[in-house]
Amino acid sequence: MTTTASSRPKAPLPGTRVRGSASGRPIMALLDLLGRRGTLRLLWELRDGQPQKFRTLQQSMGGASPTLLNSRAKELREAQLLELRPEGYALTARGLGLLDELGPLDRWAQNWARALTR
Repeated sequence: MTTTASSRPKAPLPGTRVRGSASGRPIMALLDLLGRRGTLRLLWELRDGQPQKFRTLQQSMGGASPTLLNSRAKELREAQLLELRPEGYALTARGLGLLDELGPLDRWAQNWARALTR
């Protein structure tokens, strides 16, 4: 079977080459995904677990372009962090779990910022 450009996943996924790494390590795929423009903002805007329709989510993201939002939503759906329900886009249980795991990183960053201003 031949893999075509349209059948390749757009999202960086564990076990695949990603920007900056050919190792296939899951952490490298996650960092690539989270480092893409708009990804963290999209996750953040859905943090309360409530679905949002496309236009509402676009406004929540400060007027993100439809192209950007569509691309990030597609990647996050491929990564099983986001789903499209009848009532709108929502994080999956895995997506909500990722946000929980980012909590300690946020606390570290807050401490770091305070240390730099002393």
